Amino acid sequence: MNILEDLQWRGLSADCTDFGALSQRLASSPTALYCGFDPTADSLHVGNLVPLLALRRFQLAGHHPIALAGGATGMIGDPSGKSSERQLQTADLVEHNISCIKAQLSKFLDFTVASNPARLVNNADWFAGISFLEFLRDVGKHFTVNWMVAKESVRARMEDRENGISYTEFSYMLLQGYDFYHLRKTFGCELQVGATDQWGNITAGTELCRRKLNATVWGLVFPLLTKSDGTKYGKSASGAVFLDPKRTSPYRFYQFFIQSEDADVIKLLKVLTFLSKEEIDALAAELLASPGLRSAQKALARELTTLVHGESACADARRASEIMFGGGLEGISEDLFRDVVGEIPTLPLDLARLQGSGISVIDLVVHAKLAPSKGQARKDLESGGIYLNNVRIGEVARQATTTDLLFGKYLLLRKGKRNYAVLTAA
Repeated sequence: MNILEDLQWRGLSADCTDFGALSQRLASSPTALYCGFDPTADSLHVGNLVPLLALRRFQLAGHHPIALAGGATGMIGDPSGKSSERQLQTADLVEHNISCIKAQLSKFLDFTVASNPARLVNNADWFAGISFLEFLRDVGKHFTVNWMVAKESVRARMEDRENGISYTEFSYMLLQGYDFYHLRKTFGCELQVGATDQWGNITAGTELCRRKLNATVWGLVFPLLTKSDGTKYGKSASGAVFLDPKRTSPYRFYQFFIQSEDADVIKLLKVLTFLSKEEIDALAAELLASPGLRSAQKALARELTTLVHGESACADARRASEIMFGGGLEGISEDLFRDVVGEIPTLPLDLARLQGSGISVIDLVVHAKLAPSKGQARKDLESGGIYLNNVRIGEVARQATTTDLLFGKYLLLRKGKRNYAVLTAA
């Protein structure tokens, strides 16, 4: 199947300015396309993966992707999909965020391939030389307020009488429209892609290209990444799931996807991986026949963690995940163990209690709040349900000492299959 057919099968074609004409254009010769990423943070997040991977899909199909870092538009803030005004960022912060995002983009796009290398641009480079009066004369005159107000991103905010929308954010679609115009004039870019909340901004660009260049360009938008219950995908209990390992560790990233609901996982495999239709259909059949194996979730977590963090980090994340399901601790690094510790309850323990003859495992279980009393802890231990450092404890009188400490400071306790606690001795 061609690139648009593949996008349709994956559920990635929500709307297009002219699908038939775009299909013919893409089939005729390699085409330049772009997607913008505003530097609102120093890392992209899971929600950015849909358009970012779309650029990669187009590059693999032979087309020319352009990734735009919004050094100028990031100073304003896109009102699309927002219910209130964004907090304005300083120029230094925007520049810092852009430098971080650039490094992430290079993981997904090939900037060195000879045939169709990706291109990275910053819209601050062309907006810096344009005065406010020039912009009003050369761009603003091509749009009526009526046309702009009709756009969903603006209309929704104007209906909120308490917050409304500032002129700053109201003008954002003109800035993004000018981006498309500039890229069409400078690099021959003919297609802009993005999420559905970008439709108003994208059509502002197609309109400006038509009026100022008499050129036909296209817009293609993808559905927002949402869960089966309609909520946005890409958030965890602790906030957004970032692509930067310093903000979301590979282990937590892996865990986020391996915990995907059965109702969501096949859609996520289509949207966020490069697995073929045959591979995904096979995983869908296995999910239906044996959901307990969670083969689809494991494939999703493996593919995405490898793509974002590399094979080595993925292997470490899988190993850490195995620990949470009772795997051995041999050869594990302290950094990897700390990632695991960050996911489960952690309590302090006086190191002195482990010295000499030590402290009974039964007392540790109570201290870790894995049992309400020593009597219950004893019953759990006698039934074979208590583990120290993922080793089943078979002796009621078992004492834990400093020799049991992992990395000289940790004890990993488990009750049953999933109830964990870590004691940190100091």
